[in-house]
Amino acid sequence: MGGMEWVFDGGRPCLDLVNTLRSRHSTGVELLTGPDALAEWLSLAGFTAGPVPVTAGNVLAAKALREAIDRVLLPSGVPAEMDVELVNNAAASAPSPPPRLVLADGVLRREVPAPKDPVAAAFAALAADAIDLAAGDASVRECAADDCGLRFCDASPRRNRQWCSMSRCGNRAKARAHYARVSAREA
Repeated sequence: MGGMEWVFDGGRPCLDLVNTLRSRHSTGVELLTGPDALAEWLSLAGFTAGPVPVTAGNVLAAKALREAIDRVLLPSGVPAEMDVELVNNAAASAPSPPPRLVLADGVLRREVPAPKDPVAAAFAALAADAIDLAAGDASVRECAADDCGLRFCDASPRRNRQWCSMSRCGNRAKARAHYARVSAREA
């Protein structure tokens, strides 16, 4: 694929997944357009060592998990029980192969084999991350830029972070404010 504009500014993997649906405040721009897009995102997000076989069913499951995570994490009231259940089921669904001992050059090492289903393992890790975030101290916020809407983890001391990224939305907002101040002085 290579043409997607993936953004990993959420501060947490589960929020980076949520941010695969852009412009939520308007019409929405779907980035998980098919199996190839999901495989690319999983690889770039660090869940797989490279592209893995992804099915159309995996894409539907990723979108369902993404939306459930979004609804669970946004501070808009009590989340629906079915969203909590979907996140919990995803977290519990990955079959994890047990660790094993390996004897190499007379030294014992612990080795964890790769999961048999790397997509399910990625979904489980994303759901577990969402559980940790929901139960933790950090806040999930939406970027204050009118044209953005990305979700991010606000772990700042005062919980007053406004922008998904200072290099993108924060810089544009500061430049607009500066231009407005300069224009007002000249008028």
